[in-house]
Amino acid sequence: MQLSPTYLQIAATAGTLIMALLTIFIRLKASKKPITIKKIIMPPVGMTTGFFMFIVPAVRIPWLWGIAAFAVGWLLFSYPLIRSTKFEVTEGQVFAQRSRSFIVVLLGLLAVRMLLHEFIEQYVSVPQTGALFFLLAYGMILRWRLFMWKHYQTILKTQSPVNH
Repeated sequence: MQLSPTYLQIAATAGTLIMALLTIFIRLKASKKPITIKKIIMPPVGMTTGFFMFIVPAVRIPWLWGIAAFAVGWLLFSYPLIRSTKFEVTEGQVFAQRSRSFIVVLLGLLAVRMLLHEFIEQYVSVPQTGALFFLLAYGMILRWRLFMWKHYQTILKTQSPVNH
């Protein structure tokens, strides 16, 4: 069964928009609950299952492309997320501060991603484009969550003489 690239593109764009809005909604709700190590590490752990997509031959890309996509996510796209993530301690618990800049950053990253998506799809297939953007997102989220983990550990150490 062969799907039209146009339908794949429409589905991918709609899926991306839905996921972005869902991410914003989840992040706003999460800011009302204390941060935990589990909440910090589970998004990249959960995303790791996405690497199974590379089992499908149509999704495979050259190693250099994959490394470049991951590096762009790690070095460029993670930076605004890191800069807009702040923690606060309330009654001995660590919370992510609600931030309008975080929402603006997420929407800005989405816009850049959508523009890049249109450009890249001119040169590679829709499944390969998905693979590239998965690797970009994985690099971005992995670095951001590592930053959050380090920052969280620092806060815990300053709050209590007992190591957590």
